[in-house]
Formats: sequence, C-alpha cells, structure tokens
Amino acid sequence: MTALSADCGPVSGPQSAVPLLAADVVGRRREIELLLAGLDCGAHVVLEGPPGTGKTTLLRAVAEAGGSPFVFVEGNAELTPARLVGQFDPSRVLAEGYVPETFVDGPLIEALRTGGLLYVEEVNRIPEETLNVLITVMSEAELHVPRLGRVRAADGFRLVAAMNPFDAVGTARISSAIYDRVCRIVMGYQSQAEESDIVARRGPSVPAEWRDQVVDLVRRTREHADVRVGSSVRGAIDVVRLAVSLARIRGGSATDWRIGHDAAMAALSGRIGLHESSGRTTESVIDELYVAVFGTESPPEDSESGDPPGEA
Repeated sequence: MTALSADCGPVSGPQSAVPLLAADVVGRRREIELLLAGLDCGAHVVLEGPPGTGKTTLLRAVAEAGGSPFVFVEGNAELTPARLVGQFDPSRVLAEGYVPETFVDGPLIEALRTGGLLYVEEVNRIPEETLNVLITVMSEAELHVPRLGRVRAADGFRLVAAMNPFDAVGTARISSAIYDRVCRIVMGYQSQAEESDIVARRGPSVPAEWRDQVVDLVRRTREHADVRVGSSVRGAIDVVRLAVSLARIRGGSATDWRIGHDAAMAALSGRIGLHESSGRTTESVIDELYVAVFGTESPPEDSESGDPPGEA
C-alpha cells in the first residue's frame, strides 16, 4: 500500500500517512497505525467495535490516503454468494453466450480485479455460504467462478470486515476459520474530550460547555444499570443539531433546558436499548440522566408571585 503526502504525492511508506490521518480521524492514532501496518504487510483485517466508533470513517480515510479503490458491501442476510461475486446477465447470455463480456462483476470481483479494499460491513450478519466465499478468497487470493474461470487478486487487494460484537439480533457467530485468516483490531469509544471534538466538527456551533454536557449525557447512557446498549457519539451530534433547529423554531436558545430536553428525548430514545428485566422506559432513563447532567428545569421568572408587576 502506498501512502500519500498532503499534496497527494507518493511518500516513502505508510508511516508518513499517520499524522495526516490522525488529524482527520479523531482519537484513533493507534488504530490507524495498526490498520496501516496490517494492510501494508498484506493481511486482511476485522474491525470490531460498537456502532459509532468510526470504523467506516477510519477505513475510508486510509483508502483515500493510499489512493486505493474502495468497494463497500453492506452485510445482511440477503447477501448471497451471487450478489457478492456477480453473475452472468441472462438477457445477454441468450444472445452472446457465457463469455466474459456478459458477466456483471459483483463487489468482490470488482475489488479483486482492481486491487481495491473490499469493506464488508456487519460481517456477522452474512450467511455462512457467503462467508465461505470470503474464506476461499482470503486463503487463495483468487476465486474460481463457474463458466467465467479463475479471477486472481490484483496487487493491493485486501479484505476489511467490520462487526458489532454486542449486537445479538440477526447475527451469527464468526467462525474460527475467519479469525484464523485476519488480524483483529478492537475499537472502543473515544474519550469524552475526543467525542466532544467530533461533535464540534460535525455539528453546528454551540457553546463549548453545553456541548460537553451533551456528550456527558450520551456517555452516561452506556453506563446506566438499566441500559443494555447505550448511544454512540452520533446521538450527541443529533441532540445538538435538533436543539439548534428547535431553538430556531421556538425563538429560544439551544441551551434552554426544555429545548435541550426535548431534543435529547427525540435523538436518544430510539438509540438506547434497555435490559428486558428493567421495567422502565427509555424516556424515563433519558429524563433521569438529563436531570443529573443539566439539573432540574427552573420555573419561569414571572411565576414566583401571582401579583402583577408593580403591585404589592
């Protein structure tokens, strides 16, 4: 893999790309170094971590820095071997027969031919028969397609897969045959300061102290006793975005208690999952955490006295 300098010229090695990538991908220098090293030495890689930890962002940045073709595949139960590999166009086969020109490349063949990075998202949602195709490619660096023949991997081809180890719905256990052929990079959540930096980069401008409180709120969803799965930093970004837009509609400020509370409810209630035994609602948990971070709502200034202004 050839790294690029800031002016897109080639540099001596992947180590030269680390500072540039670290500036674009917040809080991931170690993971950048490991991914670059893995790709540079010819290894295939699994990025393992919860949603919102920057797995796709990291790989896209690495692919762009190295000038590598990037082929994205969404992993799900409908990803059959034919959809991954490709297939002959039936209408053209009737007229021209089974010739290479009538074959429509799938993402795997595209990546093999171009020497690109094949990024398979949610690899643990893929059917076993499709995973077996990937195992063959990782082992042999080639694939035999009936009636098409052998397709060898061009220089630079790498498989990078991503998975959320905490998602148990609609997923399958990754076999040892996969792990035996990849390097595994675990990506946890960034620090609070780094997540606040991400929100500042991707969200609208708001007071830094309030933004830090929003990030604190979201991080607390990951530690609450009733919560099975907490929100990623995407939740914090959406809270800020919603609060700014809601303030514009209501003619208030994004930092107003009620505006922030409503924005948090909308942005986070669908992002957290509770333990089945908790007996609570997501709204009650968010309300509890919001009060813990922002305090209780202050009463309106003119509600302390029932007398009209200026009268005793």
